[in-house]
Order: sequence, then structure tokens, then C-alpha cells
Amino acid sequence: MLATAIAVPAFISLGFWQWGRGEHRREVWDAFEQAAAPAFEASASELPRLPAYTRVRVAGRFDGGRQFLLDNISHAGAPGYEVLTVLELAEGSRLLVNRGWVPFTGYRDRLPAVAVASGEPLQLAGRVAALPVAGLASGQTPPATQGAWPRVTAFPDFAQLERAYGAPLLPVLLLLDADSGPGYLRDWQPPGVPPDRNFGYAVQWWSFALLALAMFVGFNLKRRHV
Repeated sequence: MLATAIAVPAFISLGFWQWGRGEHRREVWDAFEQAAAPAFEASASELPRLPAYTRVRVAGRFDGGRQFLLDNISHAGAPGYEVLTVLELAEGSRLLVNRGWVPFTGYRDRLPAVAVASGEPLQLAGRVAALPVAGLASGQTPPATQGAWPRVTAFPDFAQLERAYGAPLLPVLLLLDADSGPGYLRDWQPPGVPPDRNFGYAVQWWSFALLALAMFVGFNLKRRHV
């Protein structure tokens, strides 16, 4: 009886927790899909305040001399990097642009060639987003503050990127559209697992609660008949 009294509320609570996570993920995925609206001109002051995945247009010049490679990013099961390049906006602010995914070369000491021309004026379009977040803190590796470029990093925050770059950066990331500017594979997807998976987990936990109740009732009925 004590085990049932503990297990059933716990299973029900876990079910509601997973359902809540599914609702949150559905909101994020819906926002990603709805952000397919035409891009609009956004100033540096507007960018940090925009909802996630808003499509914008910006103008500036790439700093091709100091780029970052986001490590531990896979595509279709293959390991690789995402290329982050700083775009110097007309107002003087600096915006990180994700130029897409490149495959791992097979050697840690042979980074992929990701050179891009510096100083050429560009008009770019993409989605406003946050930096990807590691599932575990142990997966985080800040970029080196000294050494050759590009610099490899895994799930950094903006403060770590600023220290390595040596100048302030806007606290948002631009996911470059597939047909905008020089870059690589850009097949952007909403973050995390589909919301249906969380809903499925919720149903499983609630099923466990029903099973625990059924076992408790069945066991006690059997004892009474004995």
C-alpha cells in the first residue's frame, strides 16, 4: 500500500511534467514554422528584442579573419561543425552569423576550409536565434583566447565568444537563409525532439500509474479470496 501510495502520485506528476514539456516544445516548433514570413529590415537595437526565429534582413561586412567552428554538430548522423562568422553592421555592432554546416574532416588538426572574403558589403537574410545549448555541462568547451583562427568551440555562451573574439557581440545569432550569402549546408530545424515524443512519454507515465493501481487492486482482491 505504501509503495502504491508513493508510486501513483509520482507517475502522475511525471506525466504532467512531460506533457508540459511537450506543450513548450510545440510552442517553439510552431514559432519556427510561423517565422517563415518575409524578412524585414532590422536594426542592431531591435535584433535582441525580437521573438525567436523572426526572419530579418541585415547589411554589413564579414570579418573573415576571426571565425568560430561549433563542434559536436551532426547532420544526418554525420559529425561536423557549424561555421560562425561575425558580421560588422553599419551601426558598428557585431552580429554572429551561422553560415551553415560543414563535415568533419576526420582529423582534429585539419580543420575544414571556411574562408570568406572580409570587407565586402553584403545584404543577408535569416532567422534570429539563440546559441545551441548542450544537454550536459560537460559538453561545453569555450573557444581559446589565443592561437590561430578559426577556433573550435562546443556550446559556448556569448561571453566566452566575446572574450575569444576580443570585442562585444550582439546576444543573438542569425541563422542564414539557404539562398542568402556565402555559406554551407543550411537545413535549419526546430531545436530538440518533436513535441509528440514528450506527449508519448506523458501517456506512458500515466499508464504506469494505472498499472500500479490495477496491480494493487488485483493483489488485494486475491488476498481476500484466499
